[in-house]
Amino acid sequence: MLGIGNLAKLVFGTPNDRKVKSVRPLVAQVNALEDSFRAMSDEDQIAKTRELQQRAQGGESLDKLLPEAFANCREGARRALGLRAFDTQLMGGIFLHQGNIAEMKTGEGKTLVATFPAYLNALAGKGVHVVTVNDYLAKRDAEWMSKVFAHLGMTTGVVYPFQDDLEKRQAYQADVTYATNNELGFDYLRDNMKGSIDQMVQRGHFFAIVDEVDSILVDEARTPLIISGPSQDRSELYKTIDQYMPELQPEHYKLDEKTRNATFTEEGNEFLEKRLQAVGVLPQDQTLYDPESTTIVHHVNQAMRAHKLFQRDQHYIVRDDEIVLIDEFTGRMMKGRRLSDGLHQAIEAKEGVTIQPENVTLASVTFQNYFRLYAKLGGMTGTAATEAEEFAEIYKLGVVEVPTNRPIQRIDEHDRVYRTATEKYAAVIEAIKEAHAKGQPILVGTTSIEKSEMLSQMMTQAGIPHNVLNAREHEREAYIVAEAGKLGAVTIATNMAGRGTDIQLGGNVEMKVMQALAADPEANPDDLRARIEAEHATAKQEVLDAGGLFVLATERHESRRIDNQLRGRSGRQGDPGRSLFFLSLEDDLMRIFGSERLDKVLSTLGMKDGEAIIHPWVNKSLERAQAKVEGRNFDIRKQLLKFDDVMNDQRKAIFSQRLEIMHTEEVAEVAGDMRAQVVDDLVDQHLPPRSYAEQWDTDGLKAAVIERLNMDLPIADWAAEDGVDQDAMRERIQQSVDTYMAQKAEQFGPDNMRQIEKQVLLQQIDGKWREHLITLEHLRSVVGFRGYAQRDPLSEYKTEGFQLFESMLDGLRFDVTQQLARIRPLTDAEREDMMRQYQQQQDDTQAHLEASHEEAEGGEASGRAPGFDETDPSTWGNPSRNDVCPCGSGKKFKHCHGAFA
Repeated sequence: MLGIGNLAKLVFGTPNDRKVKSVRPLVAQVNALEDSFRAMSDEDQIAKTRELQQRAQGGESLDKLLPEAFANCREGARRALGLRAFDTQLMGGIFLHQGNIAEMKTGEGKTLVATFPAYLNALAGKGVHVVTVNDYLAKRDAEWMSKVFAHLGMTTGVVYPFQDDLEKRQAYQADVTYATNNELGFDYLRDNMKGSIDQMVQRGHFFAIVDEVDSILVDEARTPLIISGPSQDRSELYKTIDQYMPELQPEHYKLDEKTRNATFTEEGNEFLEKRLQAVGVLPQDQTLYDPESTTIVHHVNQAMRAHKLFQRDQHYIVRDDEIVLIDEFTGRMMKGRRLSDGLHQAIEAKEGVTIQPENVTLASVTFQNYFRLYAKLGGMTGTAATEAEEFAEIYKLGVVEVPTNRPIQRIDEHDRVYRTATEKYAAVIEAIKEAHAKGQPILVGTTSIEKSEMLSQMMTQAGIPHNVLNAREHEREAYIVAEAGKLGAVTIATNMAGRGTDIQLGGNVEMKVMQALAADPEANPDDLRARIEAEHATAKQEVLDAGGLFVLATERHESRRIDNQLRGRSGRQGDPGRSLFFLSLEDDLMRIFGSERLDKVLSTLGMKDGEAIIHPWVNKSLERAQAKVEGRNFDIRKQLLKFDDVMNDQRKAIFSQRLEIMHTEEVAEVAGDMRAQVVDDLVDQHLPPRSYAEQWDTDGLKAAVIERLNMDLPIADWAAEDGVDQDAMRERIQQSVDTYMAQKAEQFGPDNMRQIEKQVLLQQIDGKWREHLITLEHLRSVVGFRGYAQRDPLSEYKTEGFQLFESMLDGLRFDVTQQLARIRPLTDAEREDMMRQYQQQQDDTQAHLEASHEEAEGGEASGRAPGFDETDPSTWGNPSRNDVCPCGSGKKFKHCHGAFA
């Protein structure tokens, strides 16, 4: 009997059915245009692209252009690749353009699907990014699909690691750019560390199509991209704090050896506050609970952990003036391995060895926050429905299951559950033997490399020839997957997500053609293809007769999505196939979710060795267990995102401010506003509002003006005048500093002063942001303990994170103002000295060149290379950034012609 929900679905259809139905009229419009576009010449198609670009950039909506754009793209793909897109592929393209995830089964042609929305959105002229999971796929897809885009008059770029900046910039300038998620994120971070607009490679975040979207936006969502560098030397702080650790008494701290954690008690905090205030590490009016103390608290906690949780000759040894960690499981030394987050430095301070600098984060972003930068996002995968809630909540992405072009004929059998792993693997080998005997290709899925190798040994002993798939070489991996559909092929794979290559029954025709052409370059490609296609048709029929691809899984993953990805490798494009999961009560998932109770039931039933339980109820209960794990993982990712959002808001504010400064020719106004704020703060601090003149700290204000503004002003004399209040003092200081900075600008010249202000602003923003990231990391590591005091750690992190950000901006204003007030032009003597140094460097370089290349012609008397011309930078060779600029200005190259190099 049907339930109420199922009965309603029969009458009204599912939400997914309604979405699919809603785009059918659009598909019909594209199909109606097919004949007219087929009649066009190649030149007409390019002309059509230009017309559509003009209309899109003239304000016409992309939705209105969709039928014509899709019809043009379909015809372009047919001519360039010989592939005519199915209606279901057009549907997938429409859903991507609408900002959804298109769930399309393996073999449905997702690579071609992406060209439709990419072409349509590229008409706007803002660039489209197609994101893949590895460099091999990015290069392969770009090379393959660029033929379609080139045929339509559009450019294609590909981004990969260690690419030259100029080449990378050109790739991002292309209409459609293929790249990996990692490289896109790192380029975003690197761009926001650059000194000028023309050094940046990306040109905004308009529209991205993410292939294997579940792998990138879910599996890798918790992994931040980090650019790190050496930190400032804090060895004195480590040593100062360390000297008080031996004085700690048992009542000062609590030790939890089970979780390897140590925390201070109230008495411990008071004891340390007094000690640290006495030596000036902690200001007198500041406690360890204040937001400004976060970094000190972090160091104090790490110092205590070093003393109370790490024992010499048990957890580490001291050798050659360094701390060498010991592996607690094997007892071996782990040379070169270091503890993170300042803990290793704390142990170095404890043992009195040289303190090595720790690496610090210069910039970081999570994939969750990077991909939320895009104005519009679309994604493709074979399996997204199980994570639909997460996609909707975090990325505002809907998930639409696109129907297959042909009905699925794969048979998904019920799981077989055995009592022990030994029985399970014996049954797996028997099932492989049975299928292999009739020539059926088999894909064996495992959950780890170790289990793959163990199964491989068992197969070798059983005399079954097979391939083991690993991720060491992408090109080799693609070849093995392409061969996995041949008659009698047996392939063991650890993880089939994001392979990007279909398992085609009878083997992959394209791969065979490429191999044949490589073996015989003189052969006629058309004749070769015709022969291989004929051979392939016969081979495919043999595999179809044997039952198609058999997917045999040796364990269930904790995520249903990974299981579905493996299962989906069989039954592509309406091919027959079969999938079967072998489980045991010793598997991780079964063990965690109550296998003891099931074991008792099986014992009561009197199950014999080697016998399996097969029942739909087992499948259902396992799926419920997997759903629980997925829910828990989602909660963890959601909580992490809430913390990262605090930093993300601040990151966006800083990055947009940097961008604004780089775009602005004249930043004097920004520097002037900062200066005015600094004057306000200094006056308010030393001449408090609504206070009497005798309460003013004029000496303190005079000293602060000298330090911050580099000016010795008669503060006390002004204050002694009748009728002078705080506002009058503020105005006089402001006028004095404005006049002083105007004179400085005249000394340097307007153009030079603009460059100096811009460079100082950018350098200070970058330095302050780096320090702020470290402070936030430390705050994050200690804020969790607030939960013990019944305070919400996230709320505390938001509040204190905001206070720290405000404090950072105050510090930024002070430092920029101070640095600009202190800069001065070089004196003649200093300029002559720098020129002398530069001349000597040039002479040394020339002498070295002459000694190395006796056949080279001698340089000019000046020591400069022949043909050197002060006015022509192309003749200067490659001066070091710290050399005097060859133009003769007397400034360092990095502050003159090399300012943006």
